[in-house]
Amino acid sequence: MSSPASSPRTPRIPTIDLRPWVSGDKAARAGIAGTVDRALQTAGFLLVTGHGVDPSLRARVREAARAFFVLPAGTKERYAARVGGRGWLGPGAEANGYSEGTQTPPDLKESLTFATHEPFEDPETNAEWYAPNVWPAETPGLQELCEEYLARMGELENHLLALLGEALGLEPDFFTKHMAHPTYGFNINWYPGTEVVGEPQEGQFRIGPHTDFGTVTILDRQAGKGGLQVFTDEGGWEDAPFDPEAFTINIGDLMARWTGDRWRSGRHRVLPPPADAPAEELMSLVYFGECTPGTLVESVPAPIGRVAHEPVDSHVYLREKLDSITVG
Repeated sequence: MSSPASSPRTPRIPTIDLRPWVSGDKAARAGIAGTVDRALQTAGFLLVTGHGVDPSLRARVREAARAFFVLPAGTKERYAARVGGRGWLGPGAEANGYSEGTQTPPDLKESLTFATHEPFEDPETNAEWYAPNVWPAETPGLQELCEEYLARMGELENHLLALLGEALGLEPDFFTKHMAHPTYGFNINWYPGTEVVGEPQEGQFRIGPHTDFGTVTILDRQAGKGGLQVFTDEGGWEDAPFDPEAFTINIGDLMARWTGDRWRSGRHRVLPPPADAPAEELMSLVYFGECTPGTLVESVPAPIGRVAHEPVDSHVYLREKLDSITVG
């Protein structure tokens, strides 16, 4: 979101063109897999182009969502949801820094949040992980746009997960076979300026420092001064590179655990509205890849994996993480 940038050195967060991955020869695919493996060991982030998602679809989702976010608070309140639910997360609902044990002020954002649109056969799974998505009546075009966008995200996620399997030297369905009925999440995050959120408190962010919780996150973001920063051991906090054509990809805690900590869960934050551009407004479309409930996540053994974590139920793990960031 911040600086477009890249120095001449090999970037910690490289840009991967997916077209040679999908249709290239064996050597090209092996080169891409190696680049992905190295990047996920260092920062846990990638940029991907050649994904085939229409940029105008991304723009139309934003336009429809913004029409909701600028509605009066009383109207939006009718769609209020808890973290992990479906609907509107208003100001003060989340503090993502809590997931790291950091007591930060609430995040300076609002979100519309959606998830899997098909119920599960198991009643207990259904009770915890399924509810109908809530589509605001005031923005009638939003549902169709989001459903089209989510279909594209599902396709892209499968390409990425196959790439990740091969980047580890494993079979391409190592991850995808666990995605038959995922509980994916989708947040549209609105980051308004200080005229809406007020002056940031000390230690307050649009999103506080955290790692994501699931498998892969697919982020469509906008350039801005109060934008995305990524943490690496080598560079500390740095503005994430930005390419308007690209999606920003990072892996979450569950995927890092699955790889035996070979790959790192990408730590990141979103800066508050900048003092020299207090009216800056940004919007991010965030697809959180998850797997089918009940998936047993076991660390890939050495020499690929580096730490043998205890096996976990994917969704017991995810629920604990979601509960950790809920304010109040």
